[in-house]
Amino acid sequence: MPKRRCSKTSLTDVYILEPTYESAPMLSLSMVVRNEESRLGACLASVKGFVDEIVLVDTGSTDATVAIAEAAGARIEHLPWPGDFAPARNAALNLITGDWVLVLDADEQLRAEAISGLQNLMAQPDVLVINLLRFEQGATMAPYSNVSRLFRRHPRIHWSRPYHSMIDDSVRDLLSEEPHWRIVDYLEPALLHEGYRPDLLQSSNKSQRLRTAMEAWLAEHPGDPYTCAKLGALEVDEGQKERGIQLLRQGLKQNENTNANPIERYELLLHLGIALAQDDPQGAVTAYREAVALPMDIRVSLGARLNLAALLMQQELLDEAIALTTTATQQAPEVALAWYNLGLMQRRRGNLVEALYAYEQAKQLNPEHAETHQNHAVAMLVAGDINGARNSFSKAITLLQRQGRSKESEGLRHQVAGIVKLNEEEK
Repeated sequence: MPKRRCSKTSLTDVYILEPTYESAPMLSLSMVVRNEESRLGACLASVKGFVDEIVLVDTGSTDATVAIAEAAGARIEHLPWPGDFAPARNAALNLITGDWVLVLDADEQLRAEAISGLQNLMAQPDVLVINLLRFEQGATMAPYSNVSRLFRRHPRIHWSRPYHSMIDDSVRDLLSEEPHWRIVDYLEPALLHEGYRPDLLQSSNKSQRLRTAMEAWLAEHPGDPYTCAKLGALEVDEGQKERGIQLLRQGLKQNENTNANPIERYELLLHLGIALAQDDPQGAVTAYREAVALPMDIRVSLGARLNLAALLMQQELLDEAIALTTTATQQAPEVALAWYNLGLMQRRRGNLVEALYAYEQAKQLNPEHAETHQNHAVAMLVAGDINGARNSFSKAITLLQRQGRSKESEGLRHQVAGIVKLNEEEK
């Protein structure tokens, strides 16, 4: 039996008993990759010193992926692509030897700040799964997600579901027979993910692969909430709003019937709100309110919270909008969009000091966002700081030009020319 010690974890202010081991549990990294030479090195570097074993299943790379993995000390196995991630991940899972397994994709990196807290949780003998908070770089609508990627190697745990494969189904079955296990949420961002950056999505066929996988699964599992959420969101995103709303409502109804997990329900409500926002703003508000009320970490529900606040601002319900957005900036101060939205709300309320502070925070976090500089300039102008307004307007115009938005740049320049004298280079 392990000895026990009293310590303070990074997840709570309460001191709890944690086990200590003569040797730490062995951790294996499991990956499925193909042609990832541009990103794999950074991914593997992020887990150096944390994982004890790297097992990489390559499904047909023709670039330097295998060489990069070998240089990092990985064991390489080759597998013809089976057509979906679940069987590929299960094949990789069968090859590891560690007590625990961390599963990453090449476009993900582990944050060094998370390692100590994760090691503490892995050492607790009743923890089965550690859900990791993942920061979705470039995904403004839902900047965080919760993923089950760190778990104890148990013979009953395996991957299922198409495309976005998960271990959740097998874990649910396991807990029904072995209820002593705990699932823990790691409450600070542990992973960085760039796969949802708009430029990467446009250059890939992800949406078509998602549609093919989800439609096949839905045919076999009508009304499945997970599938309705994924496919419904895709339909809305591609302009098939009625079809998307139908799928999302179908998933919500099934979710109620099966008493499924709140993450699933949240995703359905978030995308329903997005679908309804233009034609039925009150319906969108109702969907977002339910989503925000679900028992979830604020970072994970940030998209619904910010969208709800934006709709409330449009309806001149500024007190509630500001309260929702202020909470977002307090709980996720690293999200530039929250600060930008708060600046808009505070300026509309006439709170110039608070608006300027919010814009400054947004500029520091996302200095390439032209709209932040533009709105900061307006607030500076109202506050009587002509020189500060000139500099911010000039920065916004420069950014718009640099980003290929020449019409917007020229329009802003003409608007501003009659109000303040721009810097020479902006004339």
